[in-house]
Amino acid sequence: MSGTKARGPKVGVISLGCSKNLVDTEVMLGHLDRDGCSFVTDPAEAEVLLVNTCGFIDAAREESIRTVLEASRYKETGKLKRLVVAGCMVQRYAEELRRELPEVDVFLGLDQLDGVVAAARGSATAPNELPLLRATESTRPGPASYIYDDRTPRRLATPRWTAFVKIAEGCDHTCSFCAIPSFRGLFRSRRPESVVAEAESLVAGGVREINLIAQDSSHYGRDLGMKEGLASLLEDLDAVPGLRWIRVHYLYPNTVTDQLIETMARLPRVVKYVDMPLQHAHPATLDRMRRGGSAERHRDLLGRFRAAMPDAALRTTFIVGFPGETEEEFEALLDFTAEGWFDHVGVFAYSHEEGTPAHDAEDDVPAPVKRRRLDRLMSAQQKVVRARNASLVGRVVEVLVEGAHPETEHLLTGRMAGQAPEVDGQVLLNDGEAEPGAIVPVEITETAGYDLVGRIVAAVR
Repeated sequence: MSGTKARGPKVGVISLGCSKNLVDTEVMLGHLDRDGCSFVTDPAEAEVLLVNTCGFIDAAREESIRTVLEASRYKETGKLKRLVVAGCMVQRYAEELRRELPEVDVFLGLDQLDGVVAAARGSATAPNELPLLRATESTRPGPASYIYDDRTPRRLATPRWTAFVKIAEGCDHTCSFCAIPSFRGLFRSRRPESVVAEAESLVAGGVREINLIAQDSSHYGRDLGMKEGLASLLEDLDAVPGLRWIRVHYLYPNTVTDQLIETMARLPRVVKYVDMPLQHAHPATLDRMRRGGSAERHRDLLGRFRAAMPDAALRTTFIVGFPGETEEEFEALLDFTAEGWFDHVGVFAYSHEEGTPAHDAEDDVPAPVKRRRLDRLMSAQQKVVRARNASLVGRVVEVLVEGAHPETEHLLTGRMAGQAPEVDGQVLLNDGEAEPGAIVPVEITETAGYDLVGRIVAAVR
């Protein structure tokens, strides 16, 4: 039939890295879906493989390169015709990747997500805004400037009841260990009405929980002239009918205000969950990190959160082995962690990152010392988690059911409001039935390491 678009290719997708990267993947999926492409989970059946890469730290880049090389083998063993590589690593290392990975047919930077259709179809010509589609181009992308909105096509890769919503992109901070602003660009907020419109659309599609993400969510709206942008946005989202849980990720301690704390505590649909990467607790280390602050200032801020939300779950991340970190500085961090502020802690051993102020600093903490410090910090946190989990036994909490346990059909799994997708523990349900996506009251009966065990005690809501 004249004018009918040819069937789109079968596409397999591999998304690496953080939840912000996952949203970028979902945007590309949305463009492909709208174009009529079909999707396969077996890479051997894919005619096009899309790999969305992470370029944050060495380990992530190594995983990305390994994944790309593994994917390229399907040109020989499967049905693969085109290999498309996108994301942070492309934005950061486009020139090097072109030279080192001839197996890749198309590279797409962070400003070129809408070029994925042309990339997948192998179009002979490409829009002018997609220079990376031309193999002869040698333009280094530089910092990105794109951010999607509610009109952008998007296909969720998460379970149907939960979604990540990116409220801003980029970062204005100059932390000495972080290269993100150099490729993700400066901080830029979405318009609040766009975020609300997307939330309404997601809820209409069955989403009950949204996770707001940005590099610094508490900075949201300031580039738009909003003094209390995040607090205002939460007020708007709390009024969206059908939305049950709103979780905020990645608050920055220097941009948290008393009004934000009060708003998070007051709004019923905003879950009492505080995700605030602090990175360290000793003032000298924090100064070298260009973060500022100290354990004393951390305690004051965390105390204000606890006063407003006594049962809030607190999450943070720390870096050990930063250049110049003495034993005394590490012990200060260890003592601070052992005080028991946090329900969830992630710990990273420092690694030098190109393009950061700390890159040229002497890496004077040996790798074995970094490893020991990481292990000691995690051991201290494990004691905190055991005590916190034990205090929940006998309590009834709301749990979002996520389906059967992957290892046995006799257990369901779910999450409390204080457990974010992927990064925190879970609740194992050994008594009662509920459909995935249901939020049910559960009595916690025992602990299981970082996880909890419970039974459903009342009807589904």
